[in-house]
Amino acid sequence: MSEKRLRGVSIAYKKDGTKYYRSSITHRNKHISLGSYDNPSDAHSAYWEAAILLTKKDLSIEQYSPERILSYRKWVILINFRDNDIYLTAPIYMRANYFEYHLEHGCVLKFSTDDLFYYSKKSIMKRGRHFFVADYGMQVNILNRYGIKNYGVPGRDYMFVNGDDLDFRYENIRIINRYHGVTYKLTKRGPEFTARIHIIGNYTIGRYPSEIEAAIAYNKAIDLLKKNGVKKNYSPNYIEDIPAKEYAEIYSNVRISKKVRDFHLPA
Repeated sequence: MSEKRLRGVSIAYKKDGTKYYRSSITHRNKHISLGSYDNPSDAHSAYWEAAILLTKKDLSIEQYSPERILSYRKWVILINFRDNDIYLTAPIYMRANYFEYHLEHGCVLKFSTDDLFYYSKKSIMKRGRHFFVADYGMQVNILNRYGIKNYGVPGRDYMFVNGDDLDFRYENIRIINRYHGVTYKLTKRGPEFTARIHIIGNYTIGRYPSEIEAAIAYNKAIDLLKKNGVKKNYSPNYIEDIPAKEYAEIYSNVRISKKVRDFHLPA
């Protein structure tokens, strides 16, 4: 005997022959998959929940609860479609000058609209307070898009201007230290940039009045260490803010500490 056909529900089968039920809805000529369920009742309930959500403006993202049939992700997607007339497959809600990425219930990330195309095609993953996307088969920290290194420390290498570490809008992120081995400190004499390098323990290369000088000093220290037989694979700083002639002049004149300059590996 055939099953009674329920609106928005279709039957499907897994590779092993197990039956399951797909739920879907069509709204504004857009066919939307709502998920898969073990029984027709839940699939049918998902359809009606979506139908109500797409037509009732008084239902908000904040009204989601774990008791809902729809997933939180789909709840956000449908409300964004309802309110902004744009269907995205990522859990994004468009605001006037930015968008929210609803990673999970209670965890909402903010991004500049310039990043909409990128994140509408990506799934953000979370590990503690670190956020990643899969890019070309690799897990990429989203802070890399701002020029922040994987080992960057908040408060030392970068900061969130408004104090909200889930607000990734460009104007809210201030980079303090952009270069390998360089840290910033405000002293009584003014800004001071210290260059350090790890050989056998950390060695101070020197202290400099500008970030560029400290970054170039780090590069020069790498060259000196290689010349002295250190085979460690250091990543030099890529500096695009100055012409080659100015770089060469700073490189030639910048001072390197004697400990780094004369370092040799023990026999």
